[in-house]
Amino acid sequence: MLKIILFAAALLAGSAHAAGPSRMNVVYDLYRNGVKLGQVTDTFTRNGTRYVLTSETHASGPIQLLWPGNIQLESTGLVTPKGLRPLQFQHARSDAPNKLATARLDWKQRTITYQYKGESRQVEGLRDGAQDQLSQLYQFMFAPGLPTDYALQVVSGRKLNDYHYMRRDGGTLRTPLGAMATQQYQRITQESDEKAITVWVAPARHNLPVQIRVSEDGVTLEQRLVRASIRD
Repeated sequence: MLKIILFAAALLAGSAHAAGPSRMNVVYDLYRNGVKLGQVTDTFTRNGTRYVLTSETHASGPIQLLWPGNIQLESTGLVTPKGLRPLQFQHARSDAPNKLATARLDWKQRTITYQYKGESRQVEGLRDGAQDQLSQLYQFMFAPGLPTDYALQVVSGRKLNDYHYMRRDGGTLRTPLGAMATQQYQRITQESDEKAITVWVAPARHNLPVQIRVSEDGVTLEQRLVRASIRD
């Protein structure tokens, strides 16, 4: 009997770590104040409990003359029973390699080490459930459930922020993949100059982010799903 119990526990532990897809390729059209700017391509791969999540943004059409470089984000870390646990985040621009920004998360020491333009600094106070700028969007796909009230720390390449989202029904969004029923997460801001963020996820598609809207300083950037390949 003890062997059966231990075997069942091992299966449950393995399934917890295996939650979420093992591989993804997701493409979004990117708009700036309603005008198409380019595309964003996000790729996720998992090997055991380790993951690599990358995002590349590039301009298309005439706007390429004004914005020739690509923006590259990379999040690496672990897949845990509570979702993604980032260990390192990078923000890079292909046209400005000297502006590479890196954040390393030390969960034992509860610190974040930032490196930018040859300078290094350390910030304390890393809390459980913290995500980075990229992983926060896909944490919905790996967390045990969709919370109604979602508070977390978000690590960018240069600073640490406290974010607070509230969930509500997002309605049905029409996409090239068909109509999708969504749940909407909207950031609750305290000041008028804070970055406003809204994310629509599709529960029937592993809580895939279908649309992402970010508004700040009179500029609104919006990602709209074009295609997605997801492998369990």
